[in-house]
Amino acid sequence: MSKNPDGKQIKVGILGATGTVGQRFITLLAKHPWFTIHVLGASSRSAGKPYTLAVMWKQTTPIPSVVRDMIVRECHPQHFAECAIIFSGLDADAAGEIESAFRSADLAIFSNAKNYRRDPSVPLIVPLVNDSHLSIIPQQQALQNPPLKKGFIVTNANCSTTGYVIPLRALEKAFGPIESCLVTTMQAISGAGYPGVPGLDIIDNVVPYIGGEEEKMEWETLKILGGIADGDDGVKTFDMHARHPLRVSASCNRVPVIDGHTMCVSVRFQQRPPPSPQQVREALVAYTPVAQSIGCPSVPVHAIFVHEEPDRPQPRLDRYYQDGAGVSVGRVRQCPVLDIKFVVLANNVSIGAATSSIINAELAVLKGVVKVE
Repeated sequence: MSKNPDGKQIKVGILGATGTVGQRFITLLAKHPWFTIHVLGASSRSAGKPYTLAVMWKQTTPIPSVVRDMIVRECHPQHFAECAIIFSGLDADAAGEIESAFRSADLAIFSNAKNYRRDPSVPLIVPLVNDSHLSIIPQQQALQNPPLKKGFIVTNANCSTTGYVIPLRALEKAFGPIESCLVTTMQAISGAGYPGVPGLDIIDNVVPYIGGEEEKMEWETLKILGGIADGDDGVKTFDMHARHPLRVSASCNRVPVIDGHTMCVSVRFQQRPPPSPQQVREALVAYTPVAQSIGCPSVPVHAIFVHEEPDRPQPRLDRYYQDGAGVSVGRVRQCPVLDIKFVVLANNVSIGAATSSIINAELAVLKGVVKVE
């Protein structure tokens, strides 16, 4: 098994290990070249039991042998003291207090929960987009009382936001600022967690409402695609794309698909004349994120795979390409209202959830943000 650049295996813990996101973390981390699962955390109902007896396993592969007999612990920092990295798959109802306690115990948290995404000192990172936002972590540590040496929180974005900001970032890198964006989502039922949407609501139906989702997509996009500004008082802030204002309008729908969020996107560029559809395709294909260039092991070969077929991407055909770690784009064409429109498919349980947190942690190791002893 290959090692991280320091030549050591890195012990990691998982919070919410019995939930669906926690299970996905286990599936991915059990075969990770750098990270070793050291502790599993869950609620008091599960604590004290072997993992196989504590979990209702819902993944398509068997429970990895490395965790089958591991005793589940309660989510208290003292049980995770030997871990360099903590991955949180906790539900939002529990995540806020628990993640704060772990950070205060000087532990590094990579969270899939929404609780700290709006925090002005917490980076909201899509690893194929804005790894530079890790630079705010020293300020986050300094603001804690007492100041921290190792502990911090990094969040990844909402699953639907994650999928479409990757091509948006590629387009802004190639052609300059986007000034307006319309996005309509067709979101898989797994995005609602388990047991999820009732069958009578989703079978033979589309639900044109997902509580809070549209607002999340609209403001998260600005934090992710924006930069970090230095204030007159020396305090760093996320500029929310303010130097080049970006308007985003999202419409979110739940559809009867198990995994894979599909999004129809239209954009208008500041650049006049705007790029042609062929120029956009070429820019998407050429996009290489920092996580890829510095060697994060979980990054896909293609951050963005561009389909030439007129009827792709499709969830059933394309959601597991590259183990769901990249996004698929198709139907790139001229938009008669804005400039360019296209379709994006992202695997919401992979790059939209656990995979993002894992690549964020890989970035933090390679950039020296996580202190490995």
